[in-house]
Amino acid sequence: MPIGFRIRPVTDRVDPALCERARKIPAANIGDVMNRMQSMRGGFRAFGGLRTIAGPAFTVRAWPGDNLMLHRAVDMAEPGDIIVCDGGGGLDCALMGDLMLGHATARGIQGVVMDGAVRDIAELAQMKIGVWARGHTPAGPTKEGPGEIGTTLACGGLSVAPGDLIVADEDGVVVVPRAEAEAVITAAEAHQAKETAITAAIRGEGWDRGWVAEALRAKGCEGA
Repeated sequence: MPIGFRIRPVTDRVDPALCERARKIPAANIGDVMNRMQSMRGGFRAFGGLRTIAGPAFTVRAWPGDNLMLHRAVDMAEPGDIIVCDGGGGLDCALMGDLMLGHATARGIQGVVMDGAVRDIAELAQMKIGVWARGHTPAGPTKEGPGEIGTTLACGGLSVAPGDLIVADEDGVVVVPRAEAEAVITAAEAHQAKETAITAAIRGEGWDRGWVAEALRAKGCEGA
């Protein structure tokens, strides 16, 4: 198959039960337990009606400003999938709008993470699909290619492999490698429980802040 025009099936997906667990955890907590290494760079905005999603990555590489391969991806992705598109970060042309995303919603696709632009944002906000993109523009795309489906790609500064766990909410997007999803989500659940306890303390007897001075003294901070 020629590089730039190839389609590979996505056969290995993260366990749906892990996706359900991940959906209940803030993306920030999940990112924290991966030492903050798996959070996509800032700048992604939530445009869709769903503001929290968690599911397997269905990967698409698109030439900036061209959405031919994205059209094929929307037809191929399975219910619950999250289409992750490396659109080169281009903002001059929208790669998806209300028609494509309406079709994706009808097919049960859970969301789209787009390193590029979208359009028809008023309509997108009413749809039962999650949409994270770099920005928006009224300008439409070409449909010539090249592009790839089902290959490992870069999106938001991270490597994303087909079937990896994608979690996105109002804060942004995190990527959990499929092989490590069980351990990461278990750790994130414990981290969330810890933060819940801190929140309760703040609202109650107060948050013990002694650790701040201890951390500064450990670094030799004068006056700590």
